[in-house]
Amino acid sequence: MKKTKVRRPEWSRRILALRGVLQLTQAAFASRLHYSAMALSRWERGTHEPTAQSYIQLGNVAGEPQCWWFWERAGFSSTDLSRMFDEGNVRLRNEQLPELEIITAGSRKNLKLPVRSRLVVVPMLVAHAATHGLQGDDVIDMDTAPVGDLIAAPEAWCPNPGQTTCLTVRGSAMAPLINEGDIVAVDCAQTDPKQLSGKIVVTWQPQRGLMLSRFLLVNGAQMLESEDLSYQPVPRLKNRNWRIVGRVLWWIRKAT
Repeated sequence: MKKTKVRRPEWSRRILALRGVLQLTQAAFASRLHYSAMALSRWERGTHEPTAQSYIQLGNVAGEPQCWWFWERAGFSSTDLSRMFDEGNVRLRNEQLPELEIITAGSRKNLKLPVRSRLVVVPMLVAHAATHGLQGDDVIDMDTAPVGDLIAAPEAWCPNPGQTTCLTVRGSAMAPLINEGDIVAVDCAQTDPKQLSGKIVVTWQPQRGLMLSRFLLVNGAQMLESEDLSYQPVPRLKNRNWRIVGRVLWWIRKAT
């Protein structure tokens, strides 16, 4: 009996074609996308469709003009974004922008502006990292969280663009440094405890979800500390199975 050939969905064929154009092995392509080879294999077979954030990253790697298809698949129209380069860098097309006028503040008439600035488009996830005393969202893998919006940041602010995402803060235990409702940019490539002592990080805990804390490494012991000293530091004991999601690079807030 003749077997019926299963036709892959369009998104699967496009991903497979992109890898062919780039002439990369499955492992090399997955590494460039910052995903596992298993995840890429599922995409190419058509058994699991990429998440919105995955499509954004595929667009980043694809470049123009293929990038537009992937970004639209992520839920954005061509007017939402402009051309992206590898690892999240973006350049805005002049024909897609309204007429802009650059105004320099103060009396510095001889101020020289950079001829070209490179921006990184960072996905803002629909997810919350809670401060001590509150419950964060139960998101283990940042790639599984839906993308609610985008933030453009200077390239220098994002050392690992492909693994940088934004989360919203829930709670005020990190105030006055970071307040409730602030947006924090998290570099998920920075997870080595030896490099993070004294830095603000996002961790994931089975019972608490995503947590925002200051990470401390004291004599080999790992602890999470709040800016609000009424909360006791949380040590990493055998019964506290938390892991570092990434380092907080910067944060912003909207004026009220």
